[in-house]
Amino acid sequence: AENYFKLLSYDCNTLTMYNDMLLPYDGTKEADKGVEHGIELAAEVGSTVHGLYVISLPGAPRAVALRDDEEEIRREYEEYGESVLNDLGSMAAEAGVDYESHILTGSPSDEIVTFAAEAEMDVIVIGSAYRGKLGNLIGGTTDKVVRSASVPVITRRMEADEIS
Repeated sequence: AENYFKLLSYDCNTLTMYNDMLLPYDGTKEADKGVEHGIELAAEVGSTVHGLYVISLPGAPRAVALRDDEEEIRREYEEYGESVLNDLGSMAAEAGVDYESHILTGSPSDEIVTFAAEAEMDVIVIGSAYRGKLGNLIGGTTDKVVRSASVPVITRRMEADEIS
């Protein structure tokens, strides 16, 4: 009985199964839901948070005339990504959570899933938009991540009254 009580009093933070959490973030309200939950969870269990912004260039393949501005568009997306990841870093710092940021280019769901596997993330925490009763028929980034990730995925969905 004595060992049983010692086990119960053991510091659960040293037993965390979520050492590294991936928080995909694009600055949207639905993404805010995921990162808020992820940072709260990370603060409770002592995880390192990895913010990920994925640059998804529109219109591939694109007309030759439009490709001339591709580097400018890429730079604007990268600047925006750095900005939102800095915001995420500030949120993590306020909560006393270790933080790393990453920017990739490609299909958001594919990049999230691949990064999580290759960087050996323990969990993905991602926000999801409210899409109504038929929204699950369409399938967004969160749905694709849930269906294809090799690590656990925690989703935090917006409610209908949170849509502006």
